[in-house]
Amino acid sequence: MFAVYCQKCLAIWRNYRTFAAFFDLKPLHIVKKIGILHGRESSFPAALVARINAKNVEGIVAEPVSLNKVMQGYPSDYAVIFDRISQDVPFYRGFLKNAALMGTAVINNPFWWSADEKFFNNCLAVHIGVPVPKTVLLPSHEHPDDTNADSFTNLKYPLDWESIFGYVGFPAFMKPFSGGGWKSVYKLDTVQDFGKNTKKPDN
Repeated sequence: MFAVYCQKCLAIWRNYRTFAAFFDLKPLHIVKKIGILHGRESSFPAALVARINAKNVEGIVAEPVSLNKVMQGYPSDYAVIFDRISQDVPFYRGFLKNAALMGTAVINNPFWWSADEKFFNNCLAVHIGVPVPKTVLLPSHEHPDDTNADSFTNLKYPLDWESIFGYVGFPAFMKPFSGGGWKSVYKLDTVQDFGKNTKKPDN
C-alpha cells in the first residue's frame, strides 16, 4: 500500500513538472513553518522568531504557534515546534505529543516530560559522574488531591530529619521537584527556615 501510494505521488509530481514546463508555470512553493510555543515570556521567543526570519531562507518561516483546534491523528501546521511552556499546561503537552506522532519535530521532546523532573535529573547526573548539589526528595507538606493519611502507610513518620539535614547541609535551597522558572524556591539557612517554608501552600 505504501509503495503504491508513493508511486502515485511520484507520477503526479512528474506530470505537474511536465505541465508546468510546457505552460511556463512556477514550481510549487511549499512553506515549512517553525513555531514557538511559549507563555508569558516574550524576549526569547520574539528574538528567536526574528533571528530565524532574518536568515531569509526560502520556504522557511518562523512564528508563534497559533492553535484553534487539536484533533487526534491530524498533523499540525508546523514542521518544527520549539516548546517553552508545556511543562505548565497539560493541554499543550497533549497537542505536542499528537504533533510529534504526526511528523512535527518538537523541541523539547514532549514524551520526555513525564521523566523530566529535578530529582530524576540529579539522580541521572550522579549516575554518570556529573557534580550536582546533594539533594533529597521530600513528601509534600499537605496531602495531594484524592489522598489521605491512609495513602501513606509505607512512609515512616517522622522522617529521619537528622540524617537528611546532615547530608544536605546549610545553606540549602528548597524547590518543587518539577516545574521551572524559579517558582516556589526558598533559601534555607537553618532548620527553622525549613519549618517556616514547609507551611507555605505550594509545598
